[in-house]
Amino acid sequence: MKLLSFYRNNRLYIGVKYHDRVVNLPESYYRAYCETPPEFLRDLKSFLEKGSVSTDLVLDILSNEDSLVIEDESKVKFAPLLHPGKILCVAVNYGEHAKEAGGSSIEEPYVFTKFPENVVPHKGSILAPKSSTHLDHELELALVIGREGKYISRDHAFEHIFGYTVFNDVSYRDRRKHSSQRYITNWLHGKNLDTSAPMGPYLVTSDEIGDPHNLQMTFKVNGEIRQNGNTRDMIHKIPEIIEYISNGITLKPGDVISTGTVTGSGLGTGKFLKPGDLLEGSIEKIGTLVNYVVAE
Repeated sequence: MKLLSFYRNNRLYIGVKYHDRVVNLPESYYRAYCETPPEFLRDLKSFLEKGSVSTDLVLDILSNEDSLVIEDESKVKFAPLLHPGKILCVAVNYGEHAKEAGGSSIEEPYVFTKFPENVVPHKGSILAPKSSTHLDHELELALVIGREGKYISRDHAFEHIFGYTVFNDVSYRDRRKHSSQRYITNWLHGKNLDTSAPMGPYLVTSDEIGDPHNLQMTFKVNGEIRQNGNTRDMIHKIPEIIEYISNGITLKPGDVISTGTVTGSGLGTGKFLKPGDLLEGSIEKIGTLVNYVVAE
Protein backbone atom coordinates (compact mmCIF):
# COMPACT_ATOMS: atom_id res chain seq x y z
CA MET A 1 0.00 0.00 0.00
CA LYS A 2 1.38 3.41 -1.05
CA LEU A 3 -0.21 6.30 0.83
CA LEU A 4 0.12 10.02 0.18
CA SER A 5 -1.20 13.32 1.49
CA PHE A 6 -2.50 16.02 -0.85
CA TYR A 7 -4.60 19.16 -1.04
CA ARG A 8 -7.77 19.59 -3.03
CA ASN A 9 -9.63 22.91 -2.86
CA ASN A 10 -7.48 23.78 0.17
CA ARG A 11 -8.62 20.68 2.07
CA LEU A 12 -6.29 17.90 3.18
CA TYR A 13 -6.86 14.37 1.89
CA ILE A 14 -5.19 10.98 2.07
CA GLY A 15 -4.78 9.07 -1.14
CA VAL A 16 -3.58 5.59 -2.02
CA LYS A 17 -1.89 4.36 -5.19
CA TYR A 18 -4.05 1.68 -6.78
CA HIS A 19 -3.23 0.19 -10.19
CA ASP A 20 -0.97 3.20 -10.86
CA ARG A 21 -3.79 5.62 -10.08
CA VAL A 22 -4.30 7.86 -7.06
CA VAL A 23 -7.52 7.11 -5.20
CA ASN A 24 -8.98 9.92 -3.11
CA LEU A 25 -9.90 8.00 0.05
CA PRO A 26 -12.35 10.43 1.76
CA GLU A 27 -14.27 11.12 -1.47
CA SER A 28 -14.34 7.43 -2.38
CA TYR A 29 -15.63 6.61 1.11
CA TYR A 30 -18.43 9.16 0.75
CA ARG A 31 -19.40 7.83 -2.67
CA ALA A 32 -19.39 4.21 -1.46
CA TYR A 33 -21.14 4.63 1.89
CA CYS A 34 -23.10 7.91 1.48
CA GLU A 35 -21.86 9.22 4.82
CA THR A 36 -19.25 11.65 6.08
CA PRO A 37 -15.80 10.04 6.00
CA PRO A 38 -13.91 9.68 9.28
CA GLU A 39 -11.39 12.42 9.98
CA PHE A 40 -8.49 9.97 10.06
CA LEU A 41 -8.84 9.71 6.27
CA ARG A 42 -7.62 13.30 6.08
CA ASP A 43 -4.47 13.12 8.20
CA LEU A 44 -1.83 10.40 8.00
CA LYS A 45 -0.71 10.73 11.60
CA SER A 46 -4.30 10.15 12.77
CA PHE A 47 -4.55 7.34 10.23
CA LEU A 48 -1.52 5.62 11.77
CA GLU A 49 -2.88 6.02 15.28
CA LYS A 50 -5.95 3.98 14.30
CA GLY A 51 -3.81 0.98 13.40
CA SER A 52 -5.47 -1.87 11.51
CA VAL A 53 -8.82 -0.04 11.58
CA SER A 54 -7.38 2.37 9.01
CA THR A 55 -5.77 -0.15 6.69
CA ASP A 56 -8.79 -2.45 6.81
CA LEU A 57 -11.00 0.49 5.84
CA VAL A 58 -8.75 1.30 2.87
CA LEU A 59 -9.12 -2.27 1.63
CA ASP A 60 -12.90 -2.02 2.00
CA ILE A 61 -12.94 1.24 0.04
CA LEU A 62 -10.83 -0.23 -2.75
CA SER A 63 -13.16 -3.23 -3.00
CA ASN A 64 -15.91 -0.85 -4.18
CA GLU A 65 -14.26 -0.15 -7.53
CA ASP A 66 -17.28 1.59 -9.04
CA SER A 67 -17.17 4.18 -6.25
CA LEU A 68 -13.49 5.12 -6.49
CA VAL A 69 -12.67 8.79 -7.02
CA ILE A 70 -9.49 9.01 -9.08
CA GLU A 71 -7.10 11.97 -8.98
CA ASP A 72 -4.73 13.00 -11.76
CA GLU A 73 -1.38 12.58 -9.99
CA SER A 74 0.32 15.02 -12.37
CA LYS A 75 -2.02 17.73 -11.09
CA VAL A 76 -2.11 16.70 -7.43
CA LYS A 77 -0.74 19.29 -5.00
CA PHE A 78 1.19 17.14 -2.55
CA ALA A 79 0.92 18.06 1.12
CA PRO A 80 3.54 17.31 3.79
CA LEU A 81 3.39 13.52 4.07
CA LEU A 82 2.65 13.73 7.78
CA HIS A 83 3.29 15.91 10.82
CA PRO A 84 5.35 13.60 13.03
CA GLY A 85 5.67 13.92 16.75
CA LYS A 86 9.40 13.20 16.46
CA ILE A 87 11.97 13.14 13.68
CA LEU A 88 15.05 11.17 14.73
CA CYS A 89 18.04 10.98 12.39
CA VAL A 90 20.99 8.60 12.55
CA ALA A 91 24.33 10.23 11.71
CA VAL A 92 27.36 8.56 10.07
CA ASN A 93 25.57 5.25 9.55
CA TYR A 94 27.38 4.34 6.32
CA GLY A 95 31.13 3.76 6.35
CA GLU A 96 32.02 5.81 3.27
CA HIS A 97 29.94 8.76 4.46
CA ALA A 98 31.63 8.56 7.87
CA LYS A 99 34.96 8.96 6.08
CA GLU A 100 33.83 12.01 4.09
CA ALA A 101 32.52 13.51 7.34
CA GLY A 102 36.03 13.23 8.73
CA GLY A 103 35.42 10.39 11.14
CA SER A 104 34.97 6.66 11.33
CA SER A 105 32.15 4.25 12.17
CA ILE A 106 31.06 4.13 15.81
CA GLU A 107 29.93 1.34 18.11
CA GLU A 108 26.36 2.52 18.69
CA PRO A 109 23.91 4.70 16.74
CA TYR A 110 24.62 8.44 16.83
CA VAL A 111 21.25 10.21 16.78
CA PHE A 112 20.05 13.80 16.49
CA THR A 113 16.57 15.30 16.06
CA LYS A 114 14.86 17.57 13.57
CA PHE A 115 11.90 19.86 14.08
CA PRO A 116 8.62 18.38 12.73
CA GLU A 117 7.63 21.75 11.23
CA ASN A 118 10.58 21.47 8.84
CA VAL A 119 8.85 18.75 6.82
CA VAL A 120 8.61 19.65 3.12
CA PRO A 121 6.30 17.80 0.70
CA HIS A 122 7.07 16.13 -2.59
CA LYS A 123 7.52 18.88 -5.22
CA GLY A 124 7.92 21.44 -2.43
CA SER A 125 10.63 24.07 -2.11
CA ILE A 126 13.79 23.93 -0.02
CA LEU A 127 15.12 27.31 1.08
CA ALA A 128 18.71 28.25 0.37
CA PRO A 129 19.03 30.32 3.56
CA LYS A 130 20.71 33.68 3.87
CA SER A 131 22.68 32.29 6.81
CA SER A 132 24.41 29.46 4.90
CA THR A 133 26.33 29.10 1.64
CA HIS A 134 26.97 25.35 1.96
CA LEU A 135 23.49 23.87 1.53
CA ASP A 136 23.77 20.09 1.22
CA HIS A 137 21.71 16.96 0.55
CA GLU A 138 21.64 13.57 2.27
CA LEU A 139 19.42 10.91 0.72
CA GLU A 140 18.10 8.54 3.39
CA LEU A 141 15.64 5.72 3.97
CA ALA A 142 13.21 6.72 6.71
CA LEU A 143 10.90 4.42 8.63
CA VAL A 144 7.60 5.48 10.13
CA ILE A 145 6.40 4.00 13.41
CA GLY A 146 2.97 2.40 13.37
CA ARG A 147 2.78 0.82 16.82
CA GLU A 148 3.69 2.48 20.10
CA GLY A 149 6.53 1.01 22.09
CA LYS A 150 9.28 1.60 24.62
CA TYR A 151 12.31 -0.56 25.44
CA ILE A 152 11.75 -2.40 22.16
CA SER A 153 14.11 -5.31 21.63
CA ARG A 154 15.70 -5.66 18.23
CA ASP A 155 13.94 -9.01 17.86
CA HIS A 156 10.57 -7.23 17.88
CA ALA A 157 11.57 -3.97 16.18
CA PHE A 158 9.95 -4.63 12.82
CA GLU A 159 6.59 -5.17 14.54
CA HIS A 160 6.53 -1.44 15.33
CA ILE A 161 7.18 -0.19 11.79
CA PHE A 162 4.23 0.82 9.61
CA GLY A 163 6.24 1.61 6.53
CA TYR A 164 8.99 3.56 4.80
CA THR A 165 9.53 6.76 2.86
CA VAL A 166 12.27 8.80 1.19
CA PHE A 167 13.94 11.43 3.37
CA ASN A 168 16.41 14.20 2.53
CA ASP A 169 18.42 15.20 5.58
CA VAL A 170 19.11 18.74 4.35
CA SER A 171 22.26 20.06 6.01
CA TYR A 172 24.21 23.31 6.28
CA ARG A 173 27.90 22.45 6.29
CA ASP A 174 29.23 25.90 7.11
CA ARG A 175 27.05 25.90 10.25
CA ARG A 176 27.96 22.44 11.53
CA LYS A 177 30.77 23.51 13.88
CA HIS A 178 30.00 25.33 17.10
CA SER A 179 32.16 28.33 18.01
CA SER A 180 33.01 26.71 21.34
CA GLN A 181 36.20 24.65 21.41
CA ARG A 182 34.63 22.33 23.95
CA TYR A 183 31.25 21.67 22.31
CA ILE A 184 32.01 20.92 18.68
CA THR A 185 28.83 20.07 16.74
CA ASN A 186 26.13 22.67 16.12
CA TRP A 187 23.11 20.42 15.56
CA LEU A 188 20.71 23.37 15.70
CA HIS A 189 22.03 25.43 12.79
CA GLY A 190 23.81 22.60 11.01
CA LYS A 191 20.67 20.47 10.63
CA ASN A 192 17.53 22.35 11.67
CA LEU A 193 17.04 25.46 9.56
CA ASP A 194 13.63 25.93 7.95
CA THR A 195 12.61 23.36 5.27
CA SER A 196 15.35 20.92 6.31
CA ALA A 197 13.20 17.76 6.32
CA PRO A 198 11.75 16.95 2.89
CA MET A 199 10.10 13.53 2.69
CA GLY A 200 7.77 11.58 0.45
CA PRO A 201 6.26 11.16 -2.02
CA TYR A 202 4.65 8.07 -0.49
CA LEU A 203 4.48 6.16 2.75
CA VAL A 204 4.86 2.55 1.64
CA THR A 205 3.72 -0.22 3.96
CA SER A 206 6.31 -2.70 5.19
CA ASP A 207 4.79 -5.64 3.34
CA GLU A 208 5.57 -3.98 -0.02
CA ILE A 209 9.19 -3.30 0.91
CA GLY A 210 10.29 -6.72 2.11
CA ASP A 211 13.91 -6.46 3.24
CA PRO A 212 14.67 -2.76 3.92
CA HIS A 213 18.38 -3.59 3.99
CA ASN A 214 18.59 -4.21 0.25
CA LEU A 215 17.25 -1.09 -1.46
CA GLN A 216 19.08 0.88 -4.12
CA MET A 217 19.33 4.64 -3.48
CA THR A 218 20.13 7.36 -6.03
CA PHE A 219 20.20 11.14 -5.65
CA LYS A 220 20.36 13.51 -8.62
CA VAL A 221 20.92 17.25 -8.86
CA ASN A 222 19.79 18.69 -12.21
CA GLY A 223 19.99 15.18 -13.63
CA GLU A 224 23.54 14.53 -12.41
CA ILE A 225 23.94 11.54 -10.09
CA ARG A 226 25.48 12.74 -6.81
CA GLN A 227 24.70 9.81 -4.51
CA ASN A 228 24.39 6.15 -5.39
CA GLY A 229 24.34 3.36 -2.82
CA ASN A 230 22.41 0.57 -1.17
CA THR A 231 20.84 0.22 2.27
CA ARG A 232 22.72 -3.05 2.73
CA ASP A 233 25.73 -0.92 3.69
CA MET A 234 24.14 0.48 6.86
CA ILE A 235 26.47 0.09 9.82
CA HIS A 236 23.68 -0.06 12.41
CA LYS A 237 20.71 -1.97 11.03
CA ILE A 238 17.13 -0.92 11.65
CA PRO A 239 16.38 -3.30 14.58
CA GLU A 240 19.47 -2.05 16.42
CA ILE A 241 18.49 1.57 15.76
CA ILE A 242 14.98 1.08 17.15
CA GLU A 243 16.28 -0.79 20.19
CA TYR A 244 18.77 2.01 20.87
CA ILE A 245 16.33 4.91 20.44
CA SER A 246 13.49 3.30 22.43
CA ASN A 247 15.70 2.70 25.46
CA GLY A 248 13.77 5.12 27.69
CA ILE A 249 11.97 6.94 24.85
CA THR A 250 8.42 6.05 23.80
CA LEU A 251 8.04 5.73 20.05
CA LYS A 252 4.54 6.57 18.84
CA PRO A 253 2.64 6.17 15.57
CA GLY A 254 3.80 8.79 13.11
CA ASP A 255 7.29 9.17 14.55
CA VAL A 256 9.96 9.16 11.84
CA ILE A 257 13.42 7.60 12.08
CA SER A 258 15.80 8.37 9.23
CA THR A 259 18.56 5.82 8.94
CA GLY A 260 21.55 7.75 7.55
CA THR A 261 22.98 8.63 4.16
CA VAL A 262 25.25 7.00 1.62
CA THR A 263 28.41 8.66 0.32
CA GLY A 264 28.33 11.47 -2.24
CA SER A 265 26.95 14.48 -0.38
CA GLY A 266 28.54 17.88 -0.83
CA LEU A 267 30.47 17.34 2.37
CA GLY A 268 32.70 14.98 0.44
CA THR A 269 32.46 16.32 -3.11
CA GLY A 270 32.45 20.05 -2.40
CA LYS A 271 29.37 20.42 -4.63
CA PHE A 272 26.71 22.33 -2.73
CA LEU A 273 23.14 23.19 -3.66
CA LYS A 274 22.06 26.54 -5.06
CA PRO A 275 18.78 28.26 -5.99
CA GLY A 276 17.29 26.79 -9.14
CA ASP A 277 18.52 23.25 -8.51
CA LEU A 278 16.17 20.34 -9.18
CA LEU A 279 16.60 17.52 -6.65
CA GLU A 280 15.50 13.92 -7.20
CA GLY A 281 15.96 11.35 -4.45
CA SER A 282 14.98 7.82 -5.40
CA ILE A 283 14.75 4.67 -3.31
CA GLU A 284 13.84 1.33 -4.79
CA LYS A 285 10.23 0.19 -4.14
CA ILE A 286 9.27 3.60 -2.70
CA GLY A 287 9.59 6.24 -5.41
CA THR A 288 11.29 9.53 -6.20
CA LEU A 289 11.13 12.57 -3.92
CA VAL A 290 11.36 15.74 -6.03
CA ASN A 291 12.18 19.16 -4.59
CA TYR A 292 13.33 22.55 -5.81
CA VAL A 293 15.88 24.87 -4.22
CA VAL A 294 14.81 28.51 -3.95
CA ALA A 295 16.51 31.56 -2.49
CA GLU A 296 15.27 32.72 0.89
